[in-house]
Amino acid sequence: MGQSIEEKEGQHVNRFQWLLFVVVIPSLFAIVIALVVLSFAGINVFETAKGLGVKIPFISDYVKDEKQPSIEEYEEDIISLEAEIKDREAKMEQLQTKIESKDLQVERMELEKTQLEAQIEELTAIQEENKRAFKEIVKTYETMSAKSAAPIIAKMESDEAIKILTNIKPETLAAIMEKMPSEDAAKYTELLTNESQNN
Repeated sequence: MGQSIEEKEGQHVNRFQWLLFVVVIPSLFAIVIALVVLSFAGINVFETAKGLGVKIPFISDYVKDEKQPSIEEYEEDIISLEAEIKDREAKMEQLQTKIESKDLQVERMELEKTQLEAQIEELTAIQEENKRAFKEIVKTYETMSAKSAAPIIAKMESDEAIKILTNIKPETLAAIMEKMPSEDAAKYTELLTNESQNN
């Protein structure tokens, strides 16, 4: 009984080996040779198989039919891409123009800033010069005798006279007011009082 089981197993293995050596390996070898021969002949076996697979009912679900785009579709794609390129180029030109106009604005503003700074410097210099000249005028009135200064100040415009009188030393102011006619002295005293109250 033990021999019969071993014999059966040996026969089973022998059949499988026979099937492998006689049917499977030669079939695979024949398929490979057929593929090589057809490839050299210029036939694309896989594309042909795919085309046939699309036509078979159950296999067509698993095989995707990839259509090659037509020349018209390529041309449409090219036209749309060219239009997109032109659109982007136009946008780039607009942005470039904006950048250039901004650059011009910045340059203009820099120039205006430089001019304004120059004007400020010039006005500051003039103001300093005016202050220096005014101080010299005040000093001149302070060095003059009260008798000489009083008639000159009395003949001035009120604003100019007040400007000078508010900046001279109190002793000199008292001496000048003393030498003025009483109505002028009263007028300037009132103006000086108003000036000191405003300040």
